[in-house]
Amino acid sequence: MKKVLTIAGSDSSGGAGIQADLKTMMAHGVYGMSVITALTAQNTCGVKAVLPVEPDFLACQLDAVFQDIMPDAVKIGMVPSAGAVKVIAEALKKYKARNVVLDPVMLSTSGTTLAGTGAVEAMKTLLFPRCDLITPNIPELANLIMDGDAKEARNGRSNGNLICTQAEMELVVRVAGNRYGVAILCKGGHLPGHADDVLVQGDKVTWYPGKKIANSNTHGTGCTLSSAIACNLAKGMELAAAVKHGKEYLTSAIAEGLDIGQGHGPLNHLTGGFKW
Repeated sequence: MKKVLTIAGSDSSGGAGIQADLKTMMAHGVYGMSVITALTAQNTCGVKAVLPVEPDFLACQLDAVFQDIMPDAVKIGMVPSAGAVKVIAEALKKYKARNVVLDPVMLSTSGTTLAGTGAVEAMKTLLFPRCDLITPNIPELANLIMDGDAKEARNGRSNGNLICTQAEMELVVRVAGNRYGVAILCKGGHLPGHADDVLVQGDKVTWYPGKKIANSNTHGTGCTLSSAIACNLAKGMELAAAVKHGKEYLTSAIAEGLDIGQGHGPLNHLTGGFKW
């Protein structure tokens, strides 16, 4: 059995974070393991509180997993501090982790900040070089590129909005990919009218068409997609295929129309519509 490790925060309501990751891993038939970066008190209506795990204890969790059960893939989600980023990057290097997928979580669906500025900057320099893929949504991608010279990505626009069309989306992914030297999958759910995603691997560009589904219950979509991709990489799929199958799984999980909670509810991770 293939083994996949999630390094992420805990969602007490079970819709995102390590809970969503482990459900996704079970649905994909792999053995899931978890290293918790933070505890959160949250539900479908929002995040109430966040308690980061101390870096020393985070390092102990990582050592415990890697020294006993070497994962075939690693998914990284919420990393709350620069200290935590440093510990994770060191472990990935020490244990020669492979098939590493990073979902650069910065804000919760409700708008709560989950990674401080120091953590984001540390990700760029320490974690990105250790990753095979990063999976930002459009706001996260814009945040990654805005810190430096984004003139090329702005394409002459004066209002500061980097991404309003598919062409601009592809352009900014190319700029970010060149800057950070990593494959990037940008999720297009924030654009109007469609849910197309784009993967840029060096000079290779792959689009994944998708239709918007009339379902506001999308809590944990980013966690779910990145975990599904990691599972597929663990099974030996090439990156483009791993993304394709991951998107199909996510779409099916959303389309199930699960309705739990009073806010933005979770997906059905054990979707009956997804066939292996």
